[in-house]
Amino acid sequence: MSDRGTHGVAVVLDGIHKRYGTQEVLAGVDLEVHPGELLGILGQSGQGKSVLLRQIVGLERPDSGTISVGGIPLERYLAIPAGEKPFRIAMVFQGSALLGSLTVAENVALRLREHRQANPEEIAATVRRALEQVELSGVESKLPAEISGGMRKRAAIARALAIDPELILYDEPTADLDPILTEQIGTLIARIRQSRGSTQIIVTHNLGLARTIADRIAVLDGGRIVECAPPAALEASGNPLTREFLRAAGLGK
Repeated sequence: MSDRGTHGVAVVLDGIHKRYGTQEVLAGVDLEVHPGELLGILGQSGQGKSVLLRQIVGLERPDSGTISVGGIPLERYLAIPAGEKPFRIAMVFQGSALLGSLTVAENVALRLREHRQANPEEIAATVRRALEQVELSGVESKLPAEISGGMRKRAAIARALAIDPELILYDEPTADLDPILTEQIGTLIARIRQSRGSTQIIVTHNLGLARTIADRIAVLDGGRIVECAPPAALEASGNPLTREFLRAAGLGK
């Protein structure tokens, strides 16, 4: 865990339910994430991992249950004007979600310009620092279509870093990347933990990635967190789904 963990904020979910029509995707999720922790959420495709992130960031509201971030009920936090929020939350979407008509630098600066909390010179300096952190200096003027998939992932992370968030959520940040790029993105996320101390939650079905960078791994199955433990402890798990992930990663029988 980062030695700057006080920069991060706690996240607490209590009894989160979410249904779409007749399908109950989240069936009572209980989870506590510590300040400065890097938590991996592991689960099969279609089991509600991304849905869970959308509840935490406030893109959707749960049908029942409560969420607090930094000790503040999420609904109260969302109602606070942008310039008065006591901390910031950023999300890195699975498909990067960069706007194709904007340059890399313009994409990274988007939230800063929307909230008008800095002058153009300050925004340019912030964008430059964020791109340096993800090793993307020199591509500021390129469009997303002109850079590789791995670089687009890094640009999306830079956009999140630009607002100096205390909580960063990642939705399958290594989806569609080869093993080398997956390792590079994992290294970048781990470096953010060390340099910033932000709380980070990474949703993935890649156990190898999660066990390499996460402080703890929560396993989502049947709409609930069925276990949550440090990577080493998880390898002794008796949970059937966890055992399947371990076998697929070559870590169990």
